[in-house]
Amino acid sequence: MKEILTMRHIDKNFPGVRALSNVDFTLREGEIHALMGENGAGKSTLIKVLTGVEEFESGDIRVDGIEGPVINRSPEEAQKNGISTVYQEVNLCPNLTVAENLYIGRQPRTAFGTIDWKTINENAKKVLTDLDIDVDVTKNVEDCSVAIQQMIAIARAVDISAKILILDEPTSSLDDNEVEKLFTLMRKLQSKGMGIIFVTHFLEQVYEVCDKITVLRNGELVGEFTVEELPRVQLVAKMMGKDFDDLAEIKSAATETDNSHKEVLISAKQLGSRGAVHPFDVDIYKGDVIGLSGLLGSGRSELARTIYGIQNPDEGELFVKGKKVHIKQPIQAMKLGMGLLPEDRKDEGIIADLSVRENIIIALQAKRGVFRLISRKQQEEFADKYIDILQIKTAHRDTPIKQLSGGNQQKAILGRWLLTDPDFLVLDEPTRGIDVGTKTEIQKLVVKLADEGKTVVFISSEIEEMIRTCRRMIIMRDTYKVGELPEMEISKDNIMKAIAGGAEHE
Repeated sequence: MKEILTMRHIDKNFPGVRALSNVDFTLREGEIHALMGENGAGKSTLIKVLTGVEEFESGDIRVDGIEGPVINRSPEEAQKNGISTVYQEVNLCPNLTVAENLYIGRQPRTAFGTIDWKTINENAKKVLTDLDIDVDVTKNVEDCSVAIQQMIAIARAVDISAKILILDEPTSSLDDNEVEKLFTLMRKLQSKGMGIIFVTHFLEQVYEVCDKITVLRNGELVGEFTVEELPRVQLVAKMMGKDFDDLAEIKSAATETDNSHKEVLISAKQLGSRGAVHPFDVDIYKGDVIGLSGLLGSGRSELARTIYGIQNPDEGELFVKGKKVHIKQPIQAMKLGMGLLPEDRKDEGIIADLSVRENIIIALQAKRGVFRLISRKQQEEFADKYIDILQIKTAHRDTPIKQLSGGNQQKAILGRWLLTDPDFLVLDEPTRGIDVGTKTEIQKLVVKLADEGKTVVFISSEIEEMIRTCRRMIIMRDTYKVGELPEMEISKDNIMKAIAGGAEHE
């Protein structure tokens, strides 16, 4: 196949960090090419160099149809050179219509110089119809699902005649049906000759839709492989730089602890929050790893947030260590020995402009109050301790956390809560959008915490990691708790059956 993009000997440095070293990448016409690696491996940096978000020190980029080397100085320039990117957080204007978003900045005009709304709507409808995207073009984007928003962003890239489409973690917030629709669209674009760079952490998706895989590690190229020649285990080994079988290791550790005869740490009796989660009963034991499983919108996060007090319960009772409590705000939950790592790391987790140190100590400081300030020396000791324990990759403890990769940001937030020494920790999608190696580290840590007597509520969209991490599973559907599985009954089949046909509601 014809090469439509070649990147050769790309070097990029940040203060104290060599982000890319002599990296090559090739994309061919009609190819879906996975870009894989741990967080911090250099994937995002390579994409930013290509699309003009970051400058690079040395190397050569060539795009088919453009004479000589290409240096994009902005995403707009990259777009003019036929390179378009759709990010995990879709870059659309929610208050504008679908058609307006497709043609923003390039609206056709009437003979009188006004915007030709009729042509915009007709053209938008044709573009979407050609891609089998069924949506009313006069509808505001904010009223569309995340999946449809992704497809609208892709349609915009197609309509501006992009030859190269970069999809950066496009499936993180999609359910299985939405992912399949996205893959159908990707295959359609592939058949038209478009080259697609697919950045993802979902291994199964790589093997379902991709032709080639390029692996980066520590800013260096490990190699380019066809999907057929690189089994999953070898892919993980190349990403990690070592051979391992962590699944068995995690599972064997998880099954060592007997959950019977344990004290009840938290008990909810018909606890519910109108519009968020229907009344539920649950007993959570000391040393428990309890999973909340269900499709997006099932109420799994809302159940945990209702216990924690972010989602205010309007009925039922909550007991912590046998004492009835009324948690109205998170600070009360913290003082009761609880911690919550939120699903939305970017908006609810990190405080982007603060340092790694400040992000780690902030929950403990809030718990202590303004009259018991943590000294700078203690802050540094605490930060260094968790940077070391969790192997957070950062140039310095005082590096702004926004400069860290997503996986390392996640570790810092986890360190924040571990520093408070919680009895009860809610981890909501703790491994979303992070690499296989960091996922495994977090899963092992969950099991270790439980073995030490901590209680963990674990929420994940990935059933496989729930199976190998959790010791009990609560199944959610349509904001109801519809089932509960003990460890010996936790399997993909049983979980899916419970989600699809859980107990009927009155």
